Amino acid sequence: MKRYYTRACNFYYGNESISLVRKKKTLPLNGNKEISFGHIEIISRKFKRKISINNLNKLSKLLKKQITLDLKSISSKKKNFANFNFNKLPNLMGVLNLTPDSFSDGGKFNTQNRGIKHAMEMYKSGASIIDVGGESTRPGSKTLDKKLEWKRIHKILKSICKKVPVSLDTRKSEIMEKGIKLGVKIINDVSGLNYDNNTIDILKKYRVPFILQHSKGTPENMQINPSYKNELLDIYDFFEKKIKFLRSIGIKHNNIIIDPGIGFGKNLKHNMNLIGNISIFHTLGFPILVGNSRKRFIKELSGKNDTKNRIGGTVASSIYLMTQGVQILRIHDVNELLQGLKVFKEIIKN
Repeated sequence: MKRYYTRACNFYYGNESISLVRKKKTLPLNGNKEISFGHIEIISRKFKRKISINNLNKLSKLLKKQITLDLKSISSKKKNFANFNFNKLPNLMGVLNLTPDSFSDGGKFNTQNRGIKHAMEMYKSGASIIDVGGESTRPGSKTLDKKLEWKRIHKILKSICKKVPVSLDTRKSEIMEKGIKLGVKIINDVSGLNYDNNTIDILKKYRVPFILQHSKGTPENMQINPSYKNELLDIYDFFEKKIKFLRSIGIKHNNIIIDPGIGFGKNLKHNMNLIGNISIFHTLGFPILVGNSRKRFIKELSGKNDTKNRIGGTVASSIYLMTQGVQILRIHDVNELLQGLKVFKEIIKN
């Protein structure tokens, strides 16, 4: 049978969504009646077709069976974990880079006092969790020795794990294990679990939640002419294959988040296609995280209006991602982003 993919689309919000779900004209997205969808886009590698969820009987028997299973994944409620509440949209992951060379805030918070203070400020502003990293993985960066990476983060990690929920941004299994023992709630490996062969053993041993990110190549070379046959479907297939592999080796829990990896081996076209069609990843049945904050695509789109912090582009893209049901946004400017989201939510209530 030809392979088809299902993307939820035509979303409704708030009271209108709840009303339409009750009338059985839409389906709730991820079990959340405050955001629902009335149509799906059926996609293959050769065509796209949009159809109302109430017209599935017009499909062939085999295709209807597959789409029905997809709709079950898209509309099923997600269990909360790692201090994320998937009944609200979106959750924010506050970025704490303890590096001298990260792409937008390197050297800004890499002392103990400044790091702890910034972590607490982001949490008090409304971040669900703080993502701590000691190695820059910006395009062109080189691999950092694990001893230096741990030296950069361990004192701050030890302090804030007692006060706030913490995510650990690392590619190295030894650092993951040390962080887990200090109390980190979730592992965020930008390599898609591919950098360190021992990573999966650590995740399996401790049954810790983790973020599965797509990246193409390594930070040193990932932005050198990245190419795909179809970036949207290729990346979907990557997640599907990886989840199947993880199940086969004994990781059976559902405390997994998927991240398409904006800017990690993608050019502007790739990033825009992923963001514009992000709702396809709901079909995988796991919460979605997007790291859109201050990314290069904002500069590429805004041109002469680009600014160092790119707050405007971050807020605009975050609002769009929220309207597509993305559950987690990885954000530098937590307070400003929440301001924008709150105002938008109040406006669309009217």
